[in-house]
Formats: sequence, C-alpha cells, structure tokens
Amino acid sequence: MGLQDDLERYREVDLGGSRPDSVRIPIKIVDLPGFEYDQRDQGGVGQGDGDTPEPGQPVGEPQPQPGDEEGDPGEEGGEHEYYEMDPEEFAQELDERLGLDLEPKGKQVAEEVEGEYTDITNTGPDSTLDFERLFKQGLKRKLAMDFDEEYVREALRVDGMGPQAVFEWVRANHLPVSRAWIDDAYASLPAAERTRWTSIEAMEANVEETDTATRIRREGIDHVPFRREDERYRYPEIIEEYEKNVVVVNIRDVSGSMREGKRELVERTFTPLDWYLTGKYDHAEFVYIAHDADAWRVDRDEFFGIRSGGGTKISSAYELAKEVLEEEYPWSDWNRYVFAAGDSENSSNDTEERVVPLMEEIPANLHAYVETQPSGNAINATHAEEIERSFADAGDVVVAYVSSPDDVVDAIDRVLSTEDDDE
Repeated sequence: MGLQDDLERYREVDLGGSRPDSVRIPIKIVDLPGFEYDQRDQGGVGQGDGDTPEPGQPVGEPQPQPGDEEGDPGEEGGEHEYYEMDPEEFAQELDERLGLDLEPKGKQVAEEVEGEYTDITNTGPDSTLDFERLFKQGLKRKLAMDFDEEYVREALRVDGMGPQAVFEWVRANHLPVSRAWIDDAYASLPAAERTRWTSIEAMEANVEETDTATRIRREGIDHVPFRREDERYRYPEIIEEYEKNVVVVNIRDVSGSMREGKRELVERTFTPLDWYLTGKYDHAEFVYIAHDADAWRVDRDEFFGIRSGGGTKISSAYELAKEVLEEEYPWSDWNRYVFAAGDSENSSNDTEERVVPLMEEIPANLHAYVETQPSGNAINATHAEEIERSFADAGDVVVAYVSSPDDVVDAIDRVLSTEDDDE
C-alpha cells in the first residue's frame, strides 16, 4: 500500500487528523487489492451486515438498506478508517512519484563511526596485526639477504684465498654475505678442502651460481625473518556521520484579503511539504510565522487556524524570520527552508524595497513563495511576479501558483524539483 498507487491521495489527506509524526489518508480512496470500499458504504463483495447469506442468494449485489431509495442521495457522512504512513515512507513515495533524487546535506557532526580497516598504525591489539603485510616485509628481507651459500663456500676452497680475500670478492660481486658468516664457514672447512681450486677464475669457470628463485623452488624457505619494526596494525577508518538537521520556516499571510479558500490552499500545500522534509531529514524543526502588517510567531494550530484581518506588509515576516534563524538556527549547523504563502497582495513598494533584500540576506537551501489566488490574479497581486523577476537567475528561489486543489501537487513538484536541481 503506497502513495504511488493513487496520486489523488495527496489531495485527500486528512489535514486535521494527521499528527506531526504520521500522515492520515482515508482508506475510502485507496485501491486495495481484491476489494473496494464503496464510498456510500452500500456493501458488495466481502461486505455485509454480518448475516449469513441464504443458499442461492446473489453475492456481490448491494442489498437495499433502510432509507436508501433510488435517486435520493444520503445526507449523513459515513465512518471511514484511515491508513497511517510515517513521514519517511511518505518522502520515499513522493520521491518515486515525482522522480526526485534529493539527498539532504548533513551540516553537524552527530557521531564518529568506524569504517573499514584501511588505516595502518605501528601499535595495536594482536587481533588487528596485519600478518599479511608482516609476512611480505619479512619475505622481502629474506630475499634481499639471500645468497647461494654453496657457491661462496667454493670460493673459500680456492688455494690461497682466506676469509678476507673472499669477503672482498663477495663485496665486488654484490653478494649479501657478512664477514662473520665467511669466518664461520671457513673454520668449518677441513684443511684438505681449502686448496681445491688453483684460482678464483678456475672456480668461477667450473661452478655455476644458482639464482634465488630457482633455489626457493627447489629447496623452499626454511624461515622468514620477522622484525618488530615490520609489525603494522590495521586501524578502522574514522567516518564522521553528519546529522541532517533542517529548520522549515513557514510564513503565512493572514491579512484581511486571505479568505477561507486561500487559507485552505496554503494548508494543502504546506502540510505535505512539512511531511516530506520531516521524512528526509534526521531532525526537523518548524517555525511558523503569521503576518498582516506586522508579524508574530505562532504554533502550528494557530498558523493554520488564525482568522484573517488587517493590512499587509510581507517584509515584517522576513524580518522576524531572519531574527529567529540567526539566533536559533545558525546556517553552519542547519539546513534551512523558508516557505511563504499568500495571495501576492502587498503594501506599496514593500516587495522591491524590503522583501527582496531580506531574502538575499537570509541564506537558505531554498526560498519558496506560493501564490494562492482561487479566482485568478487580482490587479494589485504582484508580489509573486516581482519575486520571480528579481530572482530569475537564482537557483535557490522558486515561485509556485495555486488557484485550486488540483494545482497543489504541481506546486509541490515545482518546489521540490528546484531543490533537487540545486543539490
């Protein structure tokens, strides 16, 4: 059961009954596999009053109910159940439905976690010893120190060649042989064997040195010389997990021109946006600002329920938003969204002289203005057009127009797609 099955569910969500942590969607408009809920609750397959049907009684045909007569619509609403969806699921479904790929950026380090063991240190517990590296280092040393012992012993059998002469010979031939080894090998030779060859040239002509690779294949390796300085310990990469914090500032015009139809469009647009961002971020906070000629901070219920009255000065809301954001939600730690809505009517020159500069001074992931004009643009409703014109080349400002509930999804798509493109 998901939102992608029926886009109309976005328009039919139960705005009043939904909680901040869940979305309530009437089941009566959800297409369930195999069953359908009759909007008039008249019965059908899988429904009934609980009585067992008589043999031969048709199944699936709605049975007449008291008070139901053909052509007479009912006057009382029915009881409906609700399907609850958490904001994260809502965000995922909306992403899929609208083709979004928004990946919020984390601004504040929440914790440091251990990643893969990619780093190397000189000390650590035995369980993290990088034995493969230790073995390779020892093997390199073994190969660097290796030489054909029998070949050098033949040099010690040259008549008149003592340990000193042989040591000079091996040095000249770049053989890794120590003087101590030569002394020990010479001392172990019987005196009769020390005159086998008349010269070093005669020995070299008759004895072939065996290279290290051939000798290892033939004889193997008795031991690999490990040293303490070769020990390395695997250490996990430290990954900083950033908490994706978001603050959403919702601004609503409550001046005298904002009648019920306009207020409803604001709520229909802002509520899904709130759910979406709640689902996309680890931690979401919301600031609600109402304004007429002045602005004040309210809670969520007041924001959507306050009655209209007074004049209009949109800049007052942005002044308050700037103050709240600077004091409570620094840009370095918080992702910010500033969403404003109204009928685009504003006091003379306020948009150009005050609102536009204030929007430029408030850093945010996205600034959005939603114009709600059910009857079309009024003559003096120019705020949205001025904002759109002033920020034509900006990638973090978007204007959407909503004249009926049918425009809500398109407006949400426009707002979120702008943020998606910016990311």
